[in-house]
Amino acid sequence: MNSSADASASSSWRIEPVGDRCLLVAFGDRVDAEVNRTVLSFSAWLLDHPLPGVVDVVPSFTTVALHYQPEAYAQDGSAVAPYAQLAQRVREVLTKGIPPVELGGRTVEIPCCYGGEHGPDLEDVARRCGLSTDEVIRLHGESPFVVYTFYFAPGNPFAGGLDPRLSVPRRQTPRTQVPAGAVAIANNLTTVYQLAMPGGWNLIGRTPLSMFNIKQDPPVRLQLGDRLRFVPITPAQFDRLYEARS
Repeated sequence: MNSSADASASSSWRIEPVGDRCLLVAFGDRVDAEVNRTVLSFSAWLLDHPLPGVVDVVPSFTTVALHYQPEAYAQDGSAVAPYAQLAQRVREVLTKGIPPVELGGRTVEIPCCYGGEHGPDLEDVARRCGLSTDEVIRLHGESPFVVYTFYFAPGNPFAGGLDPRLSVPRRQTPRTQVPAGAVAIANNLTTVYQLAMPGGWNLIGRTPLSMFNIKQDPPVRLQLGDRLRFVPITPAQFDRLYEARS
């Protein structure tokens, strides 16, 4: 374990190989705003200061994956393995410290039709949390969500900041089909299912908005670090605002 001198990378970190073409940097084992801020800061630095051979930088909740070309480190005839050479460069960068990234500052409103056919787990979540359905809707809408990463489908956001009073685990039995646009919570996070797919999160609502459109530039509606605000709408408003998924 090592620690950098900069506050933006104050979390402990470790470097490990993932196969022979990927290096993973982990900044802790907990999913929270501080760790994710470090992840985003390191990712932003890597994009602004490309390391030799690195062809892709993939941030997640607590990690950053660096996909690289080993041949970039074999041209000088060094006996040191490409992974070890890249790991040393990463270690030097982290030891010096990474300046904190300025989060986007955007607050994006996401219309959400809660309950009923669009949120079949709303009443169950309310019961398990000892709240009314109206309180669940209010607390979800007031939660200070920040987009931590994208998973499962293009533009599918995972956002932290869920009010702790809405803390529920994943469903014991996942659904074989979750509708596109479903707004769900689990494990202190919220997500929007971009596409219809299997899923085990608790469905409390559904948004008519598409998070990804290949015909737009950029194709993703959200960005890492965006703040999300879910705004209740009626079923009629949902139908009027509905966007087809691409």
